[in-house]
Amino acid sequence: AAGVGQQWVLVEMVQAFYEAPAYHLILEGILILWIIRLLFSKTYKLQERSDLTLKEKEELIEEWQPEPLVPPVPKDHPALNYNIVSGPPTHIITVNGKECINFASFNFLGLLNNEKVKNAAQASLKKYGVGTCGPRGFYGTFDVHLELEERLAKFMRTEEAIIYSYGFATIASAIPAYSKRGDIVFVDEAACFAIQKGLQASRSNIKLFKHNDMADLERLLKEQETEDQKNPRKARVTRRFIVVEGLYMNTGDICPLPELIKLKYKYKVRIFLEESLSFGVLGAHGRGITEHFGINIDDIDLISANMENSLASIGGFCCGRSFIIDHQRLSGQGYCFSASLPPLLAAAAIEALNIMEDNPDIFQTLRAKCERIHKALQGISGLKVVGESFSPALHLQLKESCGSRENDVKLLKRVVDYCMNSGIALTQARYLEKEEKCLPPPSIRVVITVEQTEQELDKAASLLKEAAQSVLN
Repeated sequence: AAGVGQQWVLVEMVQAFYEAPAYHLILEGILILWIIRLLFSKTYKLQERSDLTLKEKEELIEEWQPEPLVPPVPKDHPALNYNIVSGPPTHIITVNGKECINFASFNFLGLLNNEKVKNAAQASLKKYGVGTCGPRGFYGTFDVHLELEERLAKFMRTEEAIIYSYGFATIASAIPAYSKRGDIVFVDEAACFAIQKGLQASRSNIKLFKHNDMADLERLLKEQETEDQKNPRKARVTRRFIVVEGLYMNTGDICPLPELIKLKYKYKVRIFLEESLSFGVLGAHGRGITEHFGINIDDIDLISANMENSLASIGGFCCGRSFIIDHQRLSGQGYCFSASLPPLLAAAAIEALNIMEDNPDIFQTLRAKCERIHKALQGISGLKVVGESFSPALHLQLKESCGSRENDVKLLKRVVDYCMNSGIALTQARYLEKEEKCLPPPSIRVVITVEQTEQELDKAASLLKEAAQSVLN
């Protein structure tokens, strides 16, 4: 019976073979031939042997040139030629052995050499030592860190704050902690480099809008709204953020925050606000742009700022609602993997906050001095002032380019050197030109502090006019 069954199966196979369409038989034949070829063919090819003489080998070695690891850099590049500072970079600074009035350091409130701040840092140094040698999660959390976070949250009138040991890493860590691949970030094209690095790390979909152009931002938001309607399932899991600066580092302009708040609620997006330049500057008590415009701070999802300007310390902080800030304690790379802020710098920042709270008039003094020099710098031959009148960091740009960025930079450097030789320390704004998304034009940065007297402000403005007249004309 078994033999009869096998014969019957064989007959059916032969019958199916004759009944099958021709193209089917051809395809199966090709597949069978391909399998046979794979089974019997070699998996590699033997290269033809080439015997070279010793002389030919040496010639080939001499001709070979490896590709450079980095592009060639001229020896006169500014990054390779430092201005050496001797002593603290306070109101009077010694640069390359020459004493100058400091219009370059971001010591807005003059706290860098403040006796109370130095005493607090020295007392902390004796108690805790120099550093921490560990991240916050690995025996790097000191009581002074928790005190500083509590003080910052109270000062900013938010639920919670978190501190970082490096100012640049603050916003660069905060953005990728929330925005991931597939999310959408609308960002001002004049955003600082720290924001750009944070966006790059997030791998999100970045949409740039024109600087402070709310109409252009709303156009992008509308386009995204239309896209979301086409794919509502994807839209439900896609987060959307707007990232702006309070006062822009690269332009000195203030962001139109009231209009941004309207767009936030209209299009259901979150706002991240970088306030490194506006914290300790704007508002009656130095709380930044939200106080300046009288906006409820709860309307901002996340605020970040460094402590390296107004507080004259090191590091940065973020503040906002507790559930938002707590997320960074697990996801903020600069927080999780960097050694925590040295206690002496945390103590210095706490004392700086005390001074800010005890002397609210200091902010009005700074504003008056900013407005004074902003007015005095108007009408300089060949240069234009860029930035708000109350910004403590202004930019002087050429009214007309010389034809190339390199020549523009050299020309502005001559103006800076002229002022340096006459006792005024200025600096050019520096950028990683190949890394910037939207490279700002070359400029001279003028930084104003409360320590500068009216006579010194007038002297700097007068000297800049003299330098421009001498160099540009």
